[in-house]
Order: sequence, then C-alpha cells, then structure tokens
Amino acid sequence: MKKLVLLRHGESVWNKENRFTGWTDVDLSEKGVQEGKDAGIEMKKAGIVFDMAFTSVLTRAIKTMNFALAEMDQLWIPVVKSWRLNEKHYGNLQGLNKAETAQKYGDDQVKVWRRSFDIPPVALENDDPRNPRFERRYKDLTAAELPLTESLKDTIGRLIPYWEGEIKPALAKMDTILVAAHGNSLRGIVKYLKNISDADIIELNLPTGIPYVFEFDDDMNLQKDYFLADPEKVKALMDAVANQGKAK
Repeated sequence: MKKLVLLRHGESVWNKENRFTGWTDVDLSEKGVQEGKDAGIEMKKAGIVFDMAFTSVLTRAIKTMNFALAEMDQLWIPVVKSWRLNEKHYGNLQGLNKAETAQKYGDDQVKVWRRSFDIPPVALENDDPRNPRFERRYKDLTAAELPLTESLKDTIGRLIPYWEGEIKPALAKMDTILVAAHGNSLRGIVKYLKNISDADIIELNLPTGIPYVFEFDDDMNLQKDYFLADPEKVKALMDAVANQGKAK
C-alpha cells in the first residue's frame, strides 16, 4: 500500500490577519509553527515514514514541512521544491482583508473569487510590484508561466502536469511521499484524485496543519483517504476556513 500525505501549511501571518495571500511570501504565525510541529507528532504516532517530500517555493509551506519532519526525525529525506505547487494567485486581491472585501462586494462574490472553479479575481497590472516577475525565485520562468491572477482551473492547469510528471512517478517507485503546499494547490490535487465535480469543489475547504492521507494500491489506484485528526475537529476547522471570506 502506497501513501500520499497532503499537508496544508500552518497558519500564516496573513491567515491570522484574514488577508488574501496567494503568491505573496509571508511567514508562519506562532500558531502556524505549532501546527507544523503538531502535524509531525501526529504522523509519527501513525508510524508514517517518508521516502521524499515535495513542496512549493513559498516560505510558509517550506517551514511547515520542516517543522513536521523535524518532529519525525526525518529532516534528512530528499525534498523537491516547485513553483507549480504554489498557492493560487489571487491577483489584485492579494493583501486585502477577506472580511472587508466581503463587506464591499458581498459574501457570494468573495466566495466565487476564493473557491469557484473557473472565475479568477481581477488580474494585477504588469508593472504592479506584486507581479512575480520581479522576484528572483521566478527568474527562470517565462512570462506565460507567471500568473497575474488565477482561478482554480488555472492552478490545476499548471499543477496536474507536475503531478503526472513528477509526484505520481515518484510515488509509484516508493512507498510514502509528503506534499506540503497550500489550500488551493492541494484542493486541485484532491479534485483530480477523487474526481470531484467543478460544482462540488467550491465547498471543499482544507484546514491548516492537518495531514490528509491518500492510500493507493501498487497499481496507483486510490483505495481510501482520511485526515489524521478527529472528524469533528476537522469539520470545525473546515467551517472556520469557509467563514474567512464572509463579512463580519
């Protein structure tokens, strides 16, 4: 039996402030650091031993992975970082408070921007300092690869080729792999693996810092999936994520 563990990064400073983050590189909050450690503790209790890990190029995901692996005495495993695992780019919303934005545009519109399948937020201008082309970590990417905004559909478009070309083949050769990433990039993987419809994916909200385990047979057929946490706790955390985009 092969295992894929998806881990959304712990609470970031902007999560705490209820801001749209996207590709903005913000650090973990104190709570987020502890969530990373707690995730490692739970995975160690479950007897999980990783062969390798994948993560994005954003600090909050990298640090969450490292805090978790440190608790498991597995910091030494090979790690591959890719921009393709980055969070969905939130365009001109990046940095704005979600509740304040909902007060201005309405809860329904913000839900569309946050969770819909194919409707992106308003794009950044090309000369906006938030444009990723100004960051050294993306210097080798083409203009076509660097988004100014993204829908979940767009995120899946740059993510699934990476799943098929890198992560899935690695898992086929190994036993257990960790993917530490973000709410929407992981939603994209979950949608793909579980064949969730475009309409139903809007209701999926992944909690921070809770390991999500997928088990496959040796032919890479999905057998089952589950969170390493009490179901009531997971539901409460999912509801809290959903409520971030509502006017207070």
